[in-house]
Amino acid sequence: MKKSLLALAAMSAIAGAAQAQSSVTVYGILDVGFVGSHYSGTAAPASTVSTGTTNQAGATGGPATQASSAGFGQSAESTSRIGFKGAEDLGGGLSAVFTLETAVDPDGKAPAFAFNRQTFVGLNKKGVATATIGTQYTPMFDVQSATDAAGNNNIVGNAVYSGNLQATTGTYNTGAGPFGGTSTTATTGAPVSMDAANGAYVTRASNALKVQSDRIAGIQGEAFYAQSNNSQSGTTGGISGANNNTMYGFNADYIWNKLQVVAAYQSIRVQQGQTVGTTSATGTGLILANGTAGLFGNNVSDNSTYAAATYDFGILKGYAQYITRKAFSTVDNNFGTSRSAYQLGARASLTPTIQVYATYGLGKSSYAQAGTAYANFRTAQLGSDYYLSKRTNLYVAYGSYNQSSPNSASVPTISSMSGMNYAAGIRHTF
Repeated sequence: MKKSLLALAAMSAIAGAAQAQSSVTVYGILDVGFVGSHYSGTAAPASTVSTGTTNQAGATGGPATQASSAGFGQSAESTSRIGFKGAEDLGGGLSAVFTLETAVDPDGKAPAFAFNRQTFVGLNKKGVATATIGTQYTPMFDVQSATDAAGNNNIVGNAVYSGNLQATTGTYNTGAGPFGGTSTTATTGAPVSMDAANGAYVTRASNALKVQSDRIAGIQGEAFYAQSNNSQSGTTGGISGANNNTMYGFNADYIWNKLQVVAAYQSIRVQQGQTVGTTSATGTGLILANGTAGLFGNNVSDNSTYAAATYDFGILKGYAQYITRKAFSTVDNNFGTSRSAYQLGARASLTPTIQVYATYGLGKSSYAQAGTAYANFRTAQLGSDYYLSKRTNLYVAYGSYNQSSPNSASVPTISSMSGMNYAAGIRHTF
């Protein structure tokens, strides 16, 4: 009897130890409030913008000339989400880690739980590095989000991050492909110019291997590689061959006392074969080519660079940011679009529970097709957070941009336009 009790106690101890070595955490953000917006600009033909975008006027294609909205909305300060992350101690300082995360829609329909934000698994070696594979944030997002005075909110007015023009029931002109800022999947036809309101850089990619070092002597580095695993077949005269989307990038993050300096670079190449004929009368043996400049979206090289510095003066923290991006046809590098911007910002703690922030940015968007066209833009944001607790805060925010196009008559995708957002809401993290 005593032996049985001892054996049971030993088994219970082993089970308890095994359970203690593995942990799973549920986390998330719920952000709701009142959102207002206004857009004013020259509408672009539907053929010159990414397809599938619905604007406030109800048409699919380019933004409406005038559009306004005001009402209860969501995710103005942070995208609402739910996620699961965990770690299992494998011994010797090695652990297995994973994350599953999806956006949620608290002011609309129930979430589909597609885990569309992050989905990855990997290994961590304490004091060395973490290596993960799956859908993940890019190297540029990892350091840019840590050096942004406005915290990468979702309203317009950020020159180095692609915040959407928020409406109460959705967003304007979100776009797709490299020029929408969130995906490495390209669209056919001419691109939307990477202007004041969109396309600062790609924020996440799938099929990605990320290796991030631990911080040693104030320095942390990251390497990133993603490769498409998609392919498609076609018929005579159609698109065929492999759709080869590859991406690589790296960043460096250095902290010394109250100073932080970061830099990042990432490059995406999208190359799709095109059927130009056959080698026999039966239609077999398709001949593939690299496409043409007219298929810019499927044959593109997309490169981004980011650098920033922050300094904590105590009650005030200052931010300086620079970003540049160029995408061009791999068939004709005179056919492309580019965007560069500078931004200064500050965040201050007025009291232990009240913070305020402000940013101001200047940039230039260029587009080359039927000649060289460019636009200059200005952006600004103001906001405040009142923390009711560590997990719950009230917020107010305002953002705006203004873009002028002095020589865009021959290229309608660059136009004079302006937009603004204001929001007041409550955000709870868990």
